[in-house]
Amino acid sequence: MKMRCASFFAGVGGIDIAFEQAGFEIVYANELDKFAVETFKANHKTFIDHRSITDVQAKDIPDFDIMLAGFPCQAFSVAGYRKGFEDKGRGDLYFELERIFIEKKPKVIFLENVKNLVSHDHGRTFEIIKKSLMDNGYHIKHQVLNASEYGNIPQNRERIYVVCFQDEQAMKKFQFPEKIELTATLQNMLEDENTIDEKYFYTEKTPFFDKLVEEIKDAKTLYQWRRQYVRANKSNLCPTLTANMGTGGHNVPLLNVQGKKNTIRKLTPRECFNFQGYPKDFILPNISNASLYKQAGNSVVVPVIKRIAEQIKKVL
Repeated sequence: MKMRCASFFAGVGGIDIAFEQAGFEIVYANELDKFAVETFKANHKTFIDHRSITDVQAKDIPDFDIMLAGFPCQAFSVAGYRKGFEDKGRGDLYFELERIFIEKKPKVIFLENVKNLVSHDHGRTFEIIKKSLMDNGYHIKHQVLNASEYGNIPQNRERIYVVCFQDEQAMKKFQFPEKIELTATLQNMLEDENTIDEKYFYTEKTPFFDKLVEEIKDAKTLYQWRRQYVRANKSNLCPTLTANMGTGGHNVPLLNVQGKKNTIRKLTPRECFNFQGYPKDFILPNISNASLYKQAGNSVVVPVIKRIAEQIKKVL
């Protein structure tokens, strides 16, 4: 009998895929964004509740053992101007989770967020979250893990993972995974150049094209345009992918493909999902690239979460 998970702020279902790969069953998912729902439906059999979590009553949700939530992080990240719980409608969505777990009493709660959650508002935000969990009988472990060190994914992506158990003994037995060697390279994540559409390539018509040509030299490094200058990511890693890749322009990492006339291009949406460790057969539906880039940037690194899910399974 597989343990049952309910997924909140499910996005395109990255956390769900990781837990399924580790042998859990997803019995319910909730996501408001209609484009993310479309991608979720293309890849999951699970019913997805497309309402705002504020409208979801605990009685609407089938019983489950594990709550999964990559709750909205804009309110807690530098990108969201550090508003935290004052950011009505985003920061306070954590309390919708609290309302549900108080009633449903899952054995385990798994939360994922930006690493700034720990330091936000001088640590007060995270203290409030921890207190809410402990007051409701949960025992907590948390750690910041980088995808490049724990997921064999060449992306510099640090996230905080919070694992909460009702059973104190289970919490004491639970260990976050150990670091693993990074053997995957940028090249492993890139598509065959011959299949890449011209629309991903930059031309002389691109503003500051000359500056890009001057700075962006090879395909073994990923670069970012930083409004005034080009930044190279030296460590053979992809820079942290962000939701604002979907806002167009040069927010998507760039590289220089040798041997073509216009050689500078941006990563494709598929490559961005590769850099999040999604399976090769993950379907990208026929929606705008802007939506797909945003979904990839908002998503999670699947192999890191799979390894945490395996550790949870071990102690249960």
